Parts: sequence; C-alpha cells; structure tokens
Amino acid sequence: MADTIVALATPTGRSGIGVVRLSGDVVLDIARRMMPESATAIKPRHSHFTSISDPETSELIDDSVITFFQGPASFTGEDVIEFACHGSPVILRQVIDVCLRLGARMAEPGEFSLRALANGKMDLAEVEAVRDLINARTTASVRQAVRQMRGEMSHQLQPIKDELLDIIVVLESALEFVEDDLPDSNIDDISERLNAIQQQMESLAATFKTGRLLREGLKVALIGPPNVGKSSLFNALLGSERAIVTEIAGTTRDQLHEQLTIDDIPISLIDTAGLRHTDDVVESLGVERSRRVMADADVVIALMDITDKNLTVKGFEELEGANVIYLLNKTDLVDRETAESAARAISEETLQTPLLVSAKTGQGLDDLKRAVKEPFVSDDAPFSGWMISDARHHDLIRRSVEEVESSIALLKQRSSEEITLLGLHNALRLLGEITGETTTEDMLTRIFSTFCIGK
Repeated sequence: MADTIVALATPTGRSGIGVVRLSGDVVLDIARRMMPESATAIKPRHSHFTSISDPETSELIDDSVITFFQGPASFTGEDVIEFACHGSPVILRQVIDVCLRLGARMAEPGEFSLRALANGKMDLAEVEAVRDLINARTTASVRQAVRQMRGEMSHQLQPIKDELLDIIVVLESALEFVEDDLPDSNIDDISERLNAIQQQMESLAATFKTGRLLREGLKVALIGPPNVGKSSLFNALLGSERAIVTEIAGTTRDQLHEQLTIDDIPISLIDTAGLRHTDDVVESLGVERSRRVMADADVVIALMDITDKNLTVKGFEELEGANVIYLLNKTDLVDRETAESAARAISEETLQTPLLVSAKTGQGLDDLKRAVKEPFVSDDAPFSGWMISDARHHDLIRRSVEEVESSIALLKQRSSEEITLLGLHNALRLLGEITGETTTEDMLTRIFSTFCIGK
C-alpha cells in the first residue's frame, strides 16, 4: 500500500472554505481519530458534517464537512478523504499538522495527480491538462484543457499508434519468416501507409502555433521616450489606473506587468521606462531593463508623441527584425490633417503605416488590439478545434515525424527491414511519451514539479 499524503487543496490565504486533502492507505483511520463522536458515519461518496479535534489533546479544531472517496473510485485511485473547514490559515494548518502526526506526510508538487497516473486513472496528457485547466486564463484555454483532460490527445494519437504498430508487425514478420526481400507491391503499400501517418502527425503539429498562443499568450512591451504616453496607454488597455501618470519625464523607472485578454488570447502587458540617456542611476537601470524586454517581447509597441515637432523614429533602430507596431499617441490634441501628415512622415521612415491612438479618449484602441494579434491569428475563429498547446507534446510529435520520414526513405532505398524498423520503433516510443506509456522517471519528475502541491 502507498503511504498517505496530505496537502492543502485550496489556495493559501483566508477564504470562506478551505479544503485539506489526504490520499493513501490510512486516510480512514486518520479521519476517524479526528472525529470520534461520528467515526462510524463515514460512508463512501457521502459528506458528513461533524466536529473535528486533535486526538492527543481532545481540543476542538473546527466544524468540518468530511467527504470520503473510496478507491479505486477516486481521483488518485486510492482512498481519499477531504476535510472542508473554515478557510482560516490557522485552522487549516492545525488540520494538516494533526494529519502529519497521525501518519500522513506532506505531498510533493503534483503528487495526487502522479498517483492518478500510476493507478491508471488518467494518462500523462490528461494529467497535464489538469494543470493547464487550473492555470487557464481565458474561456478558450479552459475549453482546450477540458477536451484534453477528457482524453482528446489519446483519441487523436491512438489510431496513429495502432497503424504504426500494424506496420511494425508486418516488417517484423518479414524479418523473421521471409528469406527473400519484400516484394515491391508490399513496399509501396507500406510506404503509402507511412506517408499517411506522417501527414496525420504533421497536421497535429501544425496546430501548435495557435495552441501555444492560446495557452501561453503574448508578451507585449510598450516602449518609447519619456512622456509619450506609455503609462496612459497601459492604463487605457487595462481599463484601470494601474500606472502612475504625470507630466514629469521619467516617472516610470521600472517595469509594470499586468495581464489582460484580447479575443481569448492571454496578454502579458509590460510598461517600460522611457528610452533616453540619463545620469540618474535608478532611471538608467530602468532603461537598460527596457532594452532587455524589447528583445524578449513577442510584440513591441513603439510609442511616439504626435504633438512632437521633431517627430521621428530615431532611437528605435534596435527594433529591426522585431514584430513592431508603430503608434502615434495623443491624437486628441491635433486636427485630422496634422495627424495624417505625421502618419505619412513616419510611414516613409518605417515603410509601415503607424496607428493613430489617443490613450486619453480611447480612440484607436480597437485597431491596436487587432494589430497585436494579427501576426499570430489568421482568421476570426482561431480556437474552434482541438489543438496541441504543450511544447513537450509538439516536440515529441515533430521528432516522431522525422523518424517516420527516415524509415520511408530507407524503405524506398530497399534497406533491410531491421534498419527500417529502428525509426518506426523510435516513433512509437516518442508518441508513447506523450501519454506516459514510455516516459522516464526524470521526465515525470520535471513535469510534476510544475504542479501545485494540492493537485
């Protein structure tokens, strides 16, 4: 029997309810010792309202709702008990401490999910979807995670793996029982089947660009000289007064990071220090950080003040090669003719039409949001189907494609079945790593270290 683990299953901090979860062989014994007055009342899939106390001191801890999930009909496949108490950190800590004294140990990150995997309740792709569901920032990413959690990845991969295995059996049989080489008709048939497998995997891999966007979102940096309105635009996009806005140049000396969503795309928005030469030590550090953010951002919004009489893109030279949106701010302070003239001048310098925006009035913000997502989303409904969103899954599928390609080439060269089979076995193993059938212990450790403790 596995040892018993315990952890807080709800976020730390104060709340109306907090849940402590246990899984393992002695959860019933622990629960009964903490609720002596109603110890016999615990039934599988029933919730029991009772008082819980420290069995060593008989001191009351709290009133609690206790739910028992008997293995294997539980999340982990083991006996599971959940204590739902008042969400005081002190009470929850007491419950955990008593459980530890009564024979449980603290769970490692993701250990409940790891036990679900080990006990066959979920495959690895489904377990990873649980993590993605918890971390989802948009309704679209929730839908994707739920589909994967219900086995969509396995559903997509199983026919490919079955076909691959059938081909391996044919080649293994030829290697074992046929003295002569395979006839050309058999080789052509196997090559055609392998080409179909390759195309299916490439179609799956092609969904990663959009799937990754949905899961990880975009990092968008606002850059420009001081007092061009970066912080005002930052606040306007967020819809709240997050950044300090003054007429004093250099107000923003460090980065401000906030999250927002544009059409189901998670956006990490970064307000940076104004780009200029300064003798102020603190501000100069902020400027240097701004330059590093520029290099790391998916999208750089280069702001300029349309009222500046010396309007120019000079100072943005290091953005060459980056995904840049040039933006003329403060259009509410000029007439239409002046705005259009300024836009033409910048367009001649950059060969790119700048956007006209007023952070103060909100004019042009919708155009800016469309411009941010445009290079990454090719249609109006990018998240309608299931997609690969995890870089690990994408890498394994791409490597599987390469192995199949290699085997096809060897087959056409009439290489021995033994050499051809090597790539096919590798492809099958790589696909198995996605769902956990062939995943190493080191890889599992790395994956589950990204989970929260109580999951």
